[in-house]
Amino acid sequence: MASQQQLLNQALQTLKEHHVRVTPQRQIILTYLVTHHNHPAVETIFTALAEQLPNLSMATVYNTLNLLVDLGIVIELPNDNGGIRYDFYGRPHYHVICENCGKITDVFTPAFEQIEETLNVEAKKQTGYLITSNHVEVYGLCPECQQKLHIDPTRQTWAAEK
Repeated sequence: MASQQQLLNQALQTLKEHHVRVTPQRQIILTYLVTHHNHPAVETIFTALAEQLPNLSMATVYNTLNLLVDLGIVIELPNDNGGIRYDFYGRPHYHVICENCGKITDVFTPAFEQIEETLNVEAKKQTGYLITSNHVEVYGLCPECQQKLHIDPTRQTWAAEK
């Protein structure tokens, strides 16, 4: 498994390969995304980094995120209220999303790349689409919401809920 520093270096290399300048702002935003798995909104990133980079503007954060999305380094995660959250995608993974509070959790598994490839092949075969990307999400209730809602996870099964 690659370290955070290796993932950051790979992302910075991707910028260089696309002839994109590695500015201090881009580097610090990328570092934040690599080291935090909180799936932040633009405002969250701006607030977290404003003290570290006093000259950072909200527009710079937006523009940097759009660039990183265009390069495939970061993915957008739309949420129910129409906003967008961002996720560094240096290691392929999928997301589990709480249907109650909206919390998003990364799930890393060695089998994911094979599952992803199978989904892409099937999608192309069944639809004729040229598949350019995918995003896998699983929904449920996070442990905190299960506790708040007094749900005993040992007594619930996926099949029983359907």
